[in-house]
Amino acid sequence: MTNKEAAVKYSMGGAGKASMSFLRLAVEAFLAGMFIALAGAASTIAASTVESPSLAKLITALIFPAGLAMVILNGTELFTGNSLLIISLMDKKTKITNVLRNWAIVYIGNFAGSLFVSVLCVYGHVYQLFDGAAGISAGAAAAAKCSISFEDALLKGILCNILVCVAVMMTVMTENVTEKIVALFLPIMVFVICGFEHSVANMSYISTGLFLKASGQLDSSVNADHLTWWAFLITNLVPVTLGNIIGGCLTGVAYWFTNICKTD
Repeated sequence: MTNKEAAVKYSMGGAGKASMSFLRLAVEAFLAGMFIALAGAASTIAASTVESPSLAKLITALIFPAGLAMVILNGTELFTGNSLLIISLMDKKTKITNVLRNWAIVYIGNFAGSLFVSVLCVYGHVYQLFDGAAGISAGAAAAAKCSISFEDALLKGILCNILVCVAVMMTVMTENVTEKIVALFLPIMVFVICGFEHSVANMSYISTGLFLKASGQLDSSVNADHLTWWAFLITNLVPVTLGNIIGGCLTGVAYWFTNICKTD
């Protein structure tokens, strides 16, 4: 399938996403939040005992794409990928009110699914693996994300969702399961290696650190001074979410302009 065919296909499908019933949208968003959180947990645990930071990052990047694979192949709704609904909007297949409604429901549903997995993993003592090394890694990652500046979070959020939306569009061009997994793998691996910021992933990464802290499971070696709910929701999630929206919409507009818009 060509870029043009994929853009047209997404435009039509996006109209359906934007008009989906509340309950179906909420359930599919909850599942997507779970899938991303599970991939985040697995990638963190897998890399937790690796001493080399660069090798640990590579291991994380090789495992985390499983999250988007589960989202795409199960037809669930992910906030970051749904920034591409701008294509349907620009193509006049849906209305701005429908797009904003979709984003709001999906964002909240993703958040709920992420918290659900974080709670189960923390209070199920999943992060006690490898003599607590998994918990140290998870806590340190959460604390680090709460310490970055607004500008860094915003710009890293933009770059992240450019890659996520490119990955989603690449899966639209494919025809079978294997092709879809291969297509999404590289862009997602790139964003993880580069340390870009993904709002839905951060919902689970940072909440995990907060729940570890609240349950007394956070190792004393982790500096948790910046690990607070305020830092999570305001310092990190607000700029990252804004960045994700900007990056995703820019990507969607580019696909619309180069493949659907009649400029002649």
